[in-house]
Amino acid sequence: MKIHEYQAKALFRQYGIPVPKGDVAFDVDGAGEIARTIIGETGSDTVVVKAQIHAGGRGKGGGVKVVTGIDAARDAASAILGMHLVTHQTLPQGKEVGRVLVEQGMAIEQELYAGLVVDREQRRICLMASTEGGVEIEEVAATTPEKIRKTWFNPATGLMPFQAREIAFGLGLTGKQVRGAVHILRALARLFVEEDASLVEINPLVVTSTQDVIALDAKLTFDDNAGYRHKARETLRDETEEHPVEAEAAALGFSYVGMDGNIGCCVNGAGLAMATMDIIKHEGGEPANFLDVGGGADAKTVKKAFKIILSDERVQAIFVNIFGGILKCDVLAEGVVGATTEMGIKVPLVVRLEGTNVDIGRKILADSGLKINAVKDMAEGARMAVALARS
Repeated sequence: MKIHEYQAKALFRQYGIPVPKGDVAFDVDGAGEIARTIIGETGSDTVVVKAQIHAGGRGKGGGVKVVTGIDAARDAASAILGMHLVTHQTLPQGKEVGRVLVEQGMAIEQELYAGLVVDREQRRICLMASTEGGVEIEEVAATTPEKIRKTWFNPATGLMPFQAREIAFGLGLTGKQVRGAVHILRALARLFVEEDASLVEINPLVVTSTQDVIALDAKLTFDDNAGYRHKARETLRDETEEHPVEAEAAALGFSYVGMDGNIGCCVNGAGLAMATMDIIKHEGGEPANFLDVGGGADAKTVKKAFKIILSDERVQAIFVNIFGGILKCDVLAEGVVGATTEMGIKVPLVVRLEGTNVDIGRKILADSGLKINAVKDMAEGARMAVALARS
């Protein structure tokens, strides 16, 4: 689950990570009042008005404005609120801005980058840092990878002080800067573990004219698999930022991610779903989605899955790839036949079954009288789905 920058910064404050003074506004009057408070507390009339959407590159799209004075802050908020902000991380139509973060302007001397992710190969958490703050880390990795410094740590022990110091010195920091950076990096690592995050980024992490190190930005994504440990976190969810189909799938207990292809995938198990997408790509096709219906699917579940898949008008074929364990193949086959009949599915349907009661399941499909392409082999199914989608 992604959250907004202002929400991430509120969490940063709880962990003692310094961030600029600021607050969120949902209208122009609110933005003006926040600007008034900031100017009164800091003595500086420079404020920043930032669009709050779940996407990077907001500044390049006109969603971040540095202004002087209360009236200018109101004007900036008026220009940003309601706009459809287009960035490299949004769809072509962009995202409508419904809230802005108004915060104090900072006298910046240096921009850095810091981020934390799970490294599955190392089975540890990776801390990345770079002197190239303000630049997308993917761009830095592609053009100047030597400027990215990394260290790994076990979540049981946390980021050790010497590791944080090595990173700070590696970034060329000195004196007060090192102490500030070490504090932030260790607090960030603690937040990552305790809050069950899957991604935390500060871009940029800045050194100010007073040599303080401050998180000027904040990006945070939680691991949904740990949601049961953080029930209160649901209050941070902004459903307007979520894809409506993905939200519907989540409500049904499915794992769904929309993609850009034309072959809908209905699979049980995340690993098999990934393998299904890979083999579709291998056969020259493009998957339209990642959809894991889980192990306890039945006829009703299959119908709901088909409805979600077919809500994407680009889908030209559906590939059902099920390994029957808890979900028996005959039950799945009955679900496929029932859903196909009831929904009047027009796109080609390829079904590959394997596992418990597979022979019974295949017979049900064969005897249905419907245009269901039953296959025994996963590669054959992918190849057929690709060919049918093209035709």
